[in-house]
Amino acid sequence: ERELMGLYKSSQKSAAFAAFLENPMISRDEKTKYVASMDKLSPITRNLLITMAGNARLNELPKVATTFSQLMKAKRGEVEAQIISASELSAAELKEVKAAMQSQVPKGKTVIIEAVTDPSIVGGLQVQIGDQFLDLSVKSRIEEIA
Repeated sequence: ERELMGLYKSSQKSAAFAAFLENPMISRDEKTKYVASMDKLSPITRNLLITMAGNARLNELPKVATTFSQLMKAKRGEVEAQIISASELSAAELKEVKAAMQSQVPKGKTVIIEAVTDPSIVGGLQVQIGDQFLDLSVKSRIEEIA
């Protein structure tokens, strides 16, 4: 999982690597040889990339990496949650929000929080857990009244 996410992040940061993955003008054989020469990868990851290169699917690497990561999180019982606040939350506030969110997920699941700051919501919080969205922001209250 770490290797795939590392490759995904590399494709996001490196224009050259992203171009290599996306470029249909580079032959399957060239891509396969290049991927096979990546010594720092585990044999399983290297074999996956060789197979993807041989089937002209290296351009799908970001999608494969993020999907695999989601599946692994589900297997470990992790639930991703995003907290959007107008100002940065303190560690104590994050802990309190995490405890409240933990009570909303099934037993055995762990909430993994990503805190995001967005001054445009003015105040309050917006919480996203999976496909559920709870908007407790001042901005939404103002829009309701207006």
